[in-house]
Amino acid sequence: MSVFSYELNSHRVAIVTIDVPGEKMNTLRDSFADELLTILEQGRNDDVTGMVFVSGKDDNFIAGADIKMLDQAKTREDALRLSEMCQQAFFKMQKLPFPTVAAIHGAALGGGLEFALACDYRVCSDDDKTKLGLPEVQLGLLPGGGGTQRLPKLVGIQKALEWMLTGKQVRAKQAKKAGLVDDSVPHSILLDVAIKLARGSKPKARKPKLDKLSQLLESNPFGRNIIFKKAQENVEKKTGGHYPAPLAIIKAVRASVELGELKAYKTEAEGFADLVMTEVSQSLRGIFFATTEMKKEWQSDDAPKINRAAVLGGGLMGGGIAHVSAVKAGVPVRIKDVAHQGISNALSYSYKILSKKQKKRILSKAELQLAMNRITGTTDYTGMRHTDIVIEAVFEDLALKQSMVADIERECTEQTIFASNTSSLPIAQIAENAARPENVIGLHYFSPVEKMPLVEIIPHEGTSEETIARTVNFARKQGKTPIVVKDKAGFYVNRILAPYVNEAANLLLAGEPIEKIDQALVEFGFPVGPLALLDEVGVDIGSKIAPILEKELGDRFKAPDAFARMIDSKRLGRKTGKGFYKYESKGKKVDESVYDLLGITPAPRLNKQEIASRCVAQMLNEAARCLDEGIIASARDGDIGAIFGIGFPPFLGGPFSYMDKRGLNKVCSELSTYATDNAVFTPAEPLLAKAEAGEAYYS
Repeated sequence: MSVFSYELNSHRVAIVTIDVPGEKMNTLRDSFADELLTILEQGRNDDVTGMVFVSGKDDNFIAGADIKMLDQAKTREDALRLSEMCQQAFFKMQKLPFPTVAAIHGAALGGGLEFALACDYRVCSDDDKTKLGLPEVQLGLLPGGGGTQRLPKLVGIQKALEWMLTGKQVRAKQAKKAGLVDDSVPHSILLDVAIKLARGSKPKARKPKLDKLSQLLESNPFGRNIIFKKAQENVEKKTGGHYPAPLAIIKAVRASVELGELKAYKTEAEGFADLVMTEVSQSLRGIFFATTEMKKEWQSDDAPKINRAAVLGGGLMGGGIAHVSAVKAGVPVRIKDVAHQGISNALSYSYKILSKKQKKRILSKAELQLAMNRITGTTDYTGMRHTDIVIEAVFEDLALKQSMVADIERECTEQTIFASNTSSLPIAQIAENAARPENVIGLHYFSPVEKMPLVEIIPHEGTSEETIARTVNFARKQGKTPIVVKDKAGFYVNRILAPYVNEAANLLLAGEPIEKIDQALVEFGFPVGPLALLDEVGVDIGSKIAPILEKELGDRFKAPDAFARMIDSKRLGRKTGKGFYKYESKGKKVDESVYDLLGITPAPRLNKQEIASRCVAQMLNEAARCLDEGIIASARDGDIGAIFGIGFPPFLGGPFSYMDKRGLNKVCSELSTYATDNAVFTPAEPLLAKAEAGEAYYS
């Protein structure tokens, strides 16, 4: 069945509907180019006055290229052909004797936006569903269908680079202001406006809408050189050289203004082909496939939807959970706190985030007020009777959490879910005295809640499947990627994080400087180093989790005594203004007095690669144990949990993908070498067995 359907109206304008059969999303397939050329030829034969492309889907124009198509490209030549095929089809669109118009409603991303860019005009609907962007960089790629060539000519070099290097998606108003679309109109008249444009003449050459400074910079070789040099410096600083796609994007955009058209398009196609074959892109595409698969799990049409939520505790976590529930999930949220100040703090938390977005014109004042109206507060349980889920976000006290379960069972309905945001206490213990233990579950968020994409869903043995399904689906509505993990100390993320942080602390106590340790792991690919991370989380929080892990899992989780000395001296991290670093208005810097407190004389011994290797080895070893014990259901879940939960370098694909790439024998050999000095490095039995059998985590 064809992707395109063709209809000629009374004004001889061809209305071409794009609708991939049997799929929720329109994506560019192998056959797309040939079918498009057939449609264009039909328009020529019918001597049409214009052609309008519109989607047959409710919420997307074209969501991008079919990523599976890239995996089928076994060689660089295969990938090069894909790019050139797309470029040539879009060239033919621009050489038609009649105008073409893209009528965009919903997502026009990647190849979908490149298709729209090849049209003479673009008009989009002005509602929230409409998003436009070239996010290929997030898959380790560049836009290979002419996007790096056409976008700068419409919106300017600087804005095009910004959008492509970040994968930013822009809304209708931003798109119109920047000149990406010719008009932004209500969905009800989108087709009418598009047809009117199609009945006109082909447009004259356009110039980007630029301010005077941008115009000055972009209009001459000297100014453009400044732009490209600055862009390259920023990319190298942010990526540490781990991601080749941003530099390839800069090169292709530069070609669009410095080379002839054919050479410039060839630069784009060759850059695309090179990137498709890189391990980085393969890893990032693997993450995309994994998260796509996960969205299909724990779906239940029969499970009641969550339409009302409540949060117990108005602290930072409670405020963050209330925010994503009200703003992302769009449900009314009731915050309960023992003090009015706690409720006020939680409301303020959301207001600050929303007001920043309003200042940037991402949302209107009316939208801000609508979101804030969804959040209300109480110091008792009034207004919570018909709540579908209650999320507890108070401090780690088992008796307190158990009493809250009893309160919710008394105050709410028999179907109300009690979800605990505990980071360490077993969910089975929290549910121990529950009258309805099947409704009790763990829902572990990471801080800051509105930014961190992962949540751990922790059922205990008595949790019902309906409760799991309802909680997973609600987490997705909040914009989260949920992984279901086993109810055991530390769950998954904190369990693999603890030995990683402990090893960093041990290296510090052995004389390695704080900044050197953190830089080593940032250069490895983590967003922040382990000691800086501990400062962000709070040294006291880490110290509360460590004894639980040590008691349940053994001596390898014993935290260094240094942490106790930090707590005694009120060095808890950012929240107290000092930890391993000193926090001031100008930023942070290493607090040299920490060395005296811990009785350390800095004496660098290891290079950065050795430091990173030792810390990461601990994480890999523990991840292998977690999979063997069923803490995580699969290596895939383990990789997603580590990437989205603690920032394991995405370009490496996650702990299990990374071990496969290195070879399990090599990982075990490295661990065994470290174990000669410290037994905690002894390779985990399941990892050793897999290595000896010549197996891999992904076959």
